[in-house]
Amino acid sequence: MSKDMYSVEEVAERLGLHVRTVRGYIRDGRLKAVRIGKQYRIARADLEAVTGTPAPARTALEVTSIVEATGVDRQLFDRLSTLLLTSVSDPGDAAAPPLRVQTVYDGERGQAKIVIIGAPAQTAGLLGLIDALLTAEQVRHG
Repeated sequence: MSKDMYSVEEVAERLGLHVRTVRGYIRDGRLKAVRIGKQYRIARADLEAVTGTPAPARTALEVTSIVEATGVDRQLFDRLSTLLLTSVSDPGDAAAPPLRVQTVYDGERGQAKIVIIGAPAQTAGLLGLIDALLTAEQVRHG
């Protein structure tokens, strides 16, 4: 878990306690929480203060990659965007920070621009997907 805020249910599961016990800790002031609407949220630092054990730290290393592909038609761009956004929605490594992907298409130039921000290994995986799809497309239209 590398989140900054936890729900009461997540804290209960993590600590092996009943949800009512966690709510009791909050009411008693033994566990700090912020009420958002009808639910409590517990900050990671407050949870660590109660348990005495820090949550796994996030990876501080991020890379930014910009890919510019020319000779791309709209249909190929749509396939590429769908592939990337689907890959990002299933991160695989929950400990790594989430990947961020932005895609832009310039129809007049037939150019796609893709910006990927995230952990190096995850970014490399997406770059591999881009390369594989564009290479397969070149071979197909060869």
